This record gives sequence, structure tokens and C-alpha cells, in this order.
Amino acid sequence: MSTDAPQLPITRGAEFALLLLDGFTLMVDEVVAELKEAGHPGATANLEFALRAIAEGAGTASELGRSLGVSKQAAAKSIASLEQLGYVERQADPQDARRKRLVVTPRGVEMHRIGAEAFDRLKDRLATRLGDGRLRELEDGLRELAVELQRVQAPWRPV
Repeated sequence: MSTDAPQLPITRGAEFALLLLDGFTLMVDEVVAELKEAGHPGATANLEFALRAIAEGAGTASELGRSLGVSKQAAAKSIASLEQLGYVERQADPQDARRKRLVVTPRGVEMHRIGAEAFDRLKDRLATRLGDGRLRELEDGLRELAVELQRVQAPWRPV
């Protein structure tokens, strides 16, 4: 019996997916580092996704879970982190005093603004390196890819 580890080839499709993932991860890591320097330690991409969904109307753990395609328990964990960091708070629901709705705080708005500006600077750097035309083509291609993948909706992807 051989003790050599098996060699697993990386296919073109897998390499493409890894390139997309690496690009996303490297961009997010840089923005998270900037957020930390700006007084927002603990901010993550997942929390930003949750914050954006709350700003767009996901006011409860159930609604947030549906919006993000995660369980109510996972959404509740994100909410707890957002509350602990001061990015959201619970306020009385104007239509039902028994309910509490999630609301983005000014600190949450600030974190989002700093992160958005950091992503804009990253995009500007890419435009300088690649040129505006190539970057526009890349964006157009990625949009088409996203539309196609959403159209196919793989069965393992949460709905």
C-alpha cells in the first residue's frame, strides 16, 4: 500500500471558481482590515450582508434568515453579533407594540459607509491596473454569470 497522497487534478471549472473566491476573499480581507483600523473591529462580510438585509426591511430573525438563505438560528446569531457591536438595535414595531423590529444604528451606517468607500478605492485601483474598459468587461461578464447561475438555481443552494 502506497503512502503517497493522491493527486487530485484541479479542473478548469474548479480553477475558475477558486479565482472568483480568491478575488472576493482578498477584497473582503482588505476592507475588514480598514474597518478594524477605523474603529470597527469584528466587522465581517457576513455581518455586512445581514446589516444590508436589515436596512432593506428584514426586521426579525425569521425575515433575516429568509433574506440570507440561512436558518433562523444562524440569523439570530448574526443579530446578536450586530447588536453587540452596536450596529443594530431593537425598537418597538409601530404597527404592533408587542413586536420589536431591528433597526440599523448610526454606528452601523458608519461601518457600512467606511466599508463601501474602501471597496470603491479597491475598484479604482483595479481600474488603474486593468484599465476602465477591461474592468467594465469583467463586471459585465460577472453580472451575466450571476444571472445565469441564479436562473439555474442549483438544488443544493438555499432558497
